[in-house]
Amino acid sequence: MRTSGQTMLITGGGSGIGRALAEAFQRRGNQVIVAGRRQAALDEVARANPGIATAVLDVTSAQDIDRFTQQLANDFPKLDVLINNAGIMGAEDWSAQAPDTAVAQATIATNLLAPILLTAGLLPLLRRQACSTVVNVSSGLAFLPRADTPTYSATKAAIHSFSESLRHQLQGTGVDVVEIAPPYVQTELMSAQQAVDPRAMPLAEFIDEVMHILEAQPDAKEVLVQRVHRQRFIAEGGQAAYRELFEQING
Repeated sequence: MRTSGQTMLITGGGSGIGRALAEAFQRRGNQVIVAGRRQAALDEVARANPGIATAVLDVTSAQDIDRFTQQLANDFPKLDVLINNAGIMGAEDWSAQAPDTAVAQATIATNLLAPILLTAGLLPLLRRQACSTVVNVSSGLAFLPRADTPTYSATKAAIHSFSESLRHQLQGTGVDVVEIAPPYVQTELMSAQQAVDPRAMPLAEFIDEVMHILEAQPDAKEVLVQRVHRQRFIAEGGQAAYRELFEQING
């Protein structure tokens, strides 16, 4: 994946990792479009970063995704990078007598179904380019889950699997598939407290390392900062090592 001279869409670009990626890619000479549900957040990104285009998109609505992909193809016919970054993360209590599935349903719609539908809608445009890339943002929790966010962890495991299969099926089409698997990062994904949690990786450090990997390894299929390596490869250490880290994370 090239890091300059591209036209790229980033979902969930109004805050957190999405916004930071948008700003990093714009600094490298890319045309960046950020999409999100909150107009106010998008307006703030545009004010702070002249030249970044914004678009309101409800990724949980198949109808809005269809409208959006058609409009995007008209407005940005040279789009060659899609970054599926939008996501939500919420705690769930499955030990309750009658578990509330509202969080699970919203999480699946946002984290899993939305990137599948958006990718499907934009693939015809991406395949018209000489070369293009679909980037899916998963998580270290795809490989070792956080027990209080079971559906979030499950959707990220599914995104990893989907990325593997999509990459295989698109061989020879000119469309590459890249996965970024963040560790625990200082964003407001779950709460404002997460953004200052000393246990989390500072957002700027995460983005700097991601960009360095992309620049040094343009053929990388998985973008893994050092902090996520233990989670990503824990299963290779055997069941005892996996259980030890699982208890450490979920203790």
